Amino acid sequence: MKRTLRAICFSSAALAAFTFGAAAQAETVNVGVTVPTTGPAAILGLGARNAVSLFPAKVAGFDVNFRVLDDASDITNSVKNAKQFLGDKVDLIVGSSTSPQSLAIIEAIAGSQTPLIALGASARIVTPMDDKKKWVFKTAANDSLMAQAIIEHMAGKNVKTLGFIGFGDAYGDSWLNEMKPLAEKHNIKMVAVERFNPKDQSVTGQVLRVTAAHPDAVLVAGSGTPAALPHATLKERGYKGLIYQTHGAATEDFLRVGGKALNGGYLPVGPNLVWEQLPDGYATKAASAKFVPLYESKFGANSRSNFAAQAYDVLLLLERALPEAAKKAKPGTTEFRIALRDALENIKDLPANAGVFNMTPADHSGLDKRARVIVKIQDEKWVLDKAEQ
Repeated sequence: MKRTLRAICFSSAALAAFTFGAAAQAETVNVGVTVPTTGPAAILGLGARNAVSLFPAKVAGFDVNFRVLDDASDITNSVKNAKQFLGDKVDLIVGSSTSPQSLAIIEAIAGSQTPLIALGASARIVTPMDDKKKWVFKTAANDSLMAQAIIEHMAGKNVKTLGFIGFGDAYGDSWLNEMKPLAEKHNIKMVAVERFNPKDQSVTGQVLRVTAAHPDAVLVAGSGTPAALPHATLKERGYKGLIYQTHGAATEDFLRVGGKALNGGYLPVGPNLVWEQLPDGYATKAASAKFVPLYESKFGANSRSNFAAQAYDVLLLLERALPEAAKKAKPGTTEFRIALRDALENIKDLPANAGVFNMTPADHSGLDKRARVIVKIQDEKWVLDKAEQ
């Protein structure tokens, strides 16, 4: 009899003792998931872990083992987990939740002929396409899509000058690189650039230098709860201009930590976050109408997040891809991993929580403008401001 696991998260001791070989037979699909459930990025990984725990015992009729490891928000741990999964000969790796961790995993598994579905947002995860990245897919919309939404919204608000306060890591680098050419294209002058670290307890110096330039708007390029600090500090220092956040900040904990100081802020988010407010017929509404109530019935009202939804979309991708891969080979073989990669690359018109997936050999994100909406923060709630059909 086959033994099937359902997205179980184990203690460290149990994880050390558990291997896929002891749990599954050759025809069972094995999936390794590495996400941060502790550390600075835990709010992202916890949503992903929770979503995976909702996966059914069978996916498209196939027994699937989902093994979840905590990488503690650390690149070294992400790489260690990925290599452990390779040693267990998994058919697919999922993770991690941040762009720097996802990029590190790509390098670690290069040449293994094992597909990866990353949960990080940076376009660098899947571009430029090469022999490494042809094995990589992602469920989070590219930063470029979200950056375009922000700039277009700023232009509509007659913003002419912009300040930037971003993480001093790959996430901040990605956003700065996206915003500079877009701002120039829309005749918005970037007048100040400052960086901070997720663990910083104060950003007063950065905020004072940005506000001294008197920008019409400020973009905070951070993720999770740390992104609330620059926003709140701007308000404390009397800044009266517009404040924007990236989609990496879109968590309930971010709203809780920032409180009233966040009121009036704008950010792009995945449409699932405000699915009830979307117009009827919006392409992703039906998928989120199934997922969000399921998720909140287990994890509580308003517990939804983009990060949970993007992880749940892995299930929707597998529902399409597994039957196609199984036509060519059995799980546990190199041939199956190749076939699974090919099947993922050919997914078309799949309405999901993050958007509508249309994968191609040149585009392993596969999302368009339907993957984003602009929301305004009001009284610790997301309020739909703009949605694109």
